[in-house]
Amino acid sequence: MRDHYQLIIIGAGPAGLAAAVTATNHGISCALLDEQASPGGQIYRAIESAPATRAQVLGSEYQQGKTLAEEFRACSVEYFPECKVWSLNSEREVGVLYKDQSKIISADQVLVASGAIERPVPFPGWTLPGVMQAGAGQILFKSAGVIPSDGVVLAGSGPLLLLLAWQYMQVGVEIKAMLDVTPHSNFLSALTKFPRALLAHHYLTKGLIYQRDLKRAGIVSKMAVSNLKAEGNGELQSISYRHLGREHSIETGLLMTHFGVIPDIWLTQAAGCQHRRDSSQQCWRPQHNEWGNTSIDGILIAGDGAGINGVRSAEYAGRLAVLQALFSLGVISQAERNQQSINPRKQMRKERHIRPFLEAYFAIPQNMLATTDKSTIICRCEEITAGEIRAAVDNAHGDSNQVKYLSRCGMGPCQGRQCANAVAHIVADAGGEAISDSSLFRGRPPVAPLTLAQLASLSAENAS
Repeated sequence: MRDHYQLIIIGAGPAGLAAAVTATNHGISCALLDEQASPGGQIYRAIESAPATRAQVLGSEYQQGKTLAEEFRACSVEYFPECKVWSLNSEREVGVLYKDQSKIISADQVLVASGAIERPVPFPGWTLPGVMQAGAGQILFKSAGVIPSDGVVLAGSGPLLLLLAWQYMQVGVEIKAMLDVTPHSNFLSALTKFPRALLAHHYLTKGLIYQRDLKRAGIVSKMAVSNLKAEGNGELQSISYRHLGREHSIETGLLMTHFGVIPDIWLTQAAGCQHRRDSSQQCWRPQHNEWGNTSIDGILIAGDGAGINGVRSAEYAGRLAVLQALFSLGVISQAERNQQSINPRKQMRKERHIRPFLEAYFAIPQNMLATTDKSTIICRCEEITAGEIRAAVDNAHGDSNQVKYLSRCGMGPCQGRQCANAVAHIVADAGGEAISDSSLFRGRPPVAPLTLAQLASLSAENAS
């Protein structure tokens, strides 16, 4: 690994892979850093090694990653898998841990293609063993072919929940129920955005096919579910919920939940990039222009880390951001940048027609984002409850970071990844104020846990 590159790309998902291919076609020194052992990110995880039968079950969108991975393997990028990026600053210095050795490298341009994470939504019992996120279920299936053996209940909201149910159905997993928390009122909010969504009708068609197949298989699906609770003594034994005014219960040892995805912003936060609250996507994301430029010169963002727009859109955004980086490096002219961007920008716009409809339809109810159940644990690492957070607000700590300072929520090993959004919503709700751009925890390095020995190896490396 060199000390300096013209371009460093962080993340080997769709945006990062497409960016690497585009960059190396122009002969610049380029490194791609990724924490996983093979390229693909979350959406294309294990794309190079998944058996054909499994890839077929995972669907056509997953299989599209095969071509991108092949193009990536054929390009000349310096690829560093199993490389943890733990720091990024405004001087475009990147802290990495590679082969258990810490190192600081730098670049003229840095493209953050960190992707998205599942939105954590705390509810009563969500910390019980046996409750896990649907994305984790997909990771197990994609990487190792592991599926539930004793049945599963799927609950939450969003297209991934439907996709996972369809994939599990194909391989014979018993789906005890699908519980969708999407309120009926969301349909009215989304209705005005439906005509534009028809321009991306292939996504709508695919969703309707999944629903049809699940219905034919006799899988129970309930809409507008509320009061979701996981229950059990030391482990999940059952779930309860309200539907059509009545309480229901299902015995199960496995509940998989999904409440949409949000950008992974920890690196851009640590670098000091400006972020803003996106009300339609119910999350924070880095501010950026049409080329992926953030508020810090030389740091670009592409893919779902910039805002949730889907896998195909991420690829095009990665190519556009690299064209901007190449222009900034003086490798191509502004006219060449603009000319080469015409097709990817056109395709990206087409892919994004569906997003306003999906964002409106699958918006998570506010009473779930800011739970009023005071006994619900919000910060899993420090075991801080919603009641403790609300009590802090009642004691005049009206800011997420003040609550963090007082209660230690967000100071555990996950550094707030699992609680930051929930804390912001609860603080705003308890204080009777709207969520603002500054409501989120401040980001600081290291953005990923390091041992003292790993951190000390940085000094040893510099001394040598």
